[in-house]
Amino acid sequence: MRCEVVAIGTELLLGQIVDTNSSWIGERLALIGIDSHFQVKVGDNPDRMEFCIRQALERSDAVICCGGLGPTQDDITREVIARVMGVALRRDPVVEQRIVDLFRARGRTMTENNRRQADIPLGGRPIAEMPGTAPGLVCPVGGKVIYAVPGVPYEMREMMEGTVLPDLLNRSGGAAVIRSRVLRTWGQSESGLAEILAGRIDALDGIGNPTLAFQASGADGLKVRITAKAADESAAAAILADEEALVRGLLGDVIFGVDEETMESVVLAALRESGRTLAAAEGFTGGLVAARLTRLDPEMEVFVGGTLGPRGGAEDSAATGEARAAEAALRVRAALGASLGIAAIGRETGEDVPPGTARMAVASGTGTATHSIALPGDRNQAREYAVIHLLSFLRRTLLA
Repeated sequence: MRCEVVAIGTELLLGQIVDTNSSWIGERLALIGIDSHFQVKVGDNPDRMEFCIRQALERSDAVICCGGLGPTQDDITREVIARVMGVALRRDPVVEQRIVDLFRARGRTMTENNRRQADIPLGGRPIAEMPGTAPGLVCPVGGKVIYAVPGVPYEMREMMEGTVLPDLLNRSGGAAVIRSRVLRTWGQSESGLAEILAGRIDALDGIGNPTLAFQASGADGLKVRITAKAADESAAAAILADEEALVRGLLGDVIFGVDEETMESVVLAALRESGRTLAAAEGFTGGLVAARLTRLDPEMEVFVGGTLGPRGGAEDSAATGEARAAEAALRVRAALGASLGIAAIGRETGEDVPPGTARMAVASGTGTATHSIALPGDRNQAREYAVIHLLSFLRRTLLA
């Protein structure tokens, strides 16, 4: 079964309000196995609203209209749904009395325009949950259905949980779940990932379940999302596990985490598990490494501290290039008594390397590893990229 979301309100198009309702509804539809292939936003214009709702009915089995159920002149969702159904509106006396009672209970005077919120398209019915003055609607259209819920998030959610989702599940003829797992990667471009996974994606296109998709996340890398539909949780988990194993076999150690894991959480977990501590010399990153690590390690049990400076603690050294980074990592490790030292330092004045070039090093009791990279963007962007490059370099060193 497919369900489309039509978010209604000119303020959504103008960017005055961020449409979090549609994403919440999409998430809840997935949890009960209802496919949602389209989400549309439309302003408070009756002709455009009617076009969007009719279009949604053509390609989906159900439509959830969110917004436009208030008492003002631009709240016309009721009228437009009636036009789509080809019926008139009738005023529901029970709903009207509930609106009156709500105003009385709140000690407020109700104006006459609030009464129009009790207008229901013939053949439709009000949603039982009514936390505010706007009643929701369930309106059959042939073998399909239109739901209308308010744009106020807490009102919408109560109606969705209480009536819309159970009704959709009943109409779908059986329970199902849609689950996703996100594999987080670093060190490969989006086009590179697509090329490596091209054969698998082609194979899945023929099967239809599960599916693979890519999502760019800027300085936090690229995500590969696996989505599976199954009869229940255990079946979906099995599909995801099998597909994850296949993808890991193709991508290798460019995958650094799953779902909400970050590079810093993965690195800290690996260090904690091995009983090692870490110190950082941040000539290039200006304290961003420390900020990200201490957010997850506020007691500084694993990350024991660091130094700042243009050369990451190697100010008096005659070394150049990556050798300066190695020296900075060794110095900070020794100074703070850490198991490992890492360093990210910038180029020397007059050095013939591209702007944004960072020298990186990892130092342990058995030696050092170094790496250089030219990072994109302005100074702040380059620093953000340098943080995850440095932590990724450390992760790979730990895996070696």
